Amino acid sequence: MSTYNAIAWLPLCAGLTGIGLVASWFAMRRRGLKAGLRGAAWSLLPLAAYLTGSIEMFWKIGTAIGTFATSFVFSMKVWSGVGVAALAAALFVVSAGGRRRKRARKARGAVDDQPDRAGPDGTAGGPGDVAAGKGPGRKELATKPARAGKGALDDDDDMAGVEDILRRHGIT
Repeated sequence: MSTYNAIAWLPLCAGLTGIGLVASWFAMRRRGLKAGLRGAAWSLLPLAAYLTGSIEMFWKIGTAIGTFATSFVFSMKVWSGVGVAALAAALFVVSAGGRRRKRARKARGAVDDQPDRAGPDGTAGGPGDVAAGKGPGRKELATKPARAGKGALDDDDDMAGVEDILRRHGIT
């Protein structure tokens, strides 16, 4: 005989429903109709679970979770697996940081290695040099006179902050 069959479910569920309905009546008197109705709704759920037969499903779910938890907590094999997974996660984090630094170093090296070329209009720096931080870039563009009006000055101030942040992170 299983443990599920040894429990008298009808008296248990009916008792929980009865206690909940009494508590709901007190809640209604103290905090109002809305709180009492919400309590009554919660109180009817154990009886509804018994009458629909879903109480056995909840029992099986609970025992499965309990079995899994006890086998998880008391198993050295499982804890070894958790340790290996943590080590793998740490290695992923460390390797990603190294890749980012390597890419940044390559990008800085590529910018430094490029010779200065004359652009199509005869000025120093070609079209690719603006993106690489050489030649006439954002700083020169930002010093151009703004449109007349108050809104233009506010926009330039906002963009100066953004450009400053991008410059600090090495993005030009």
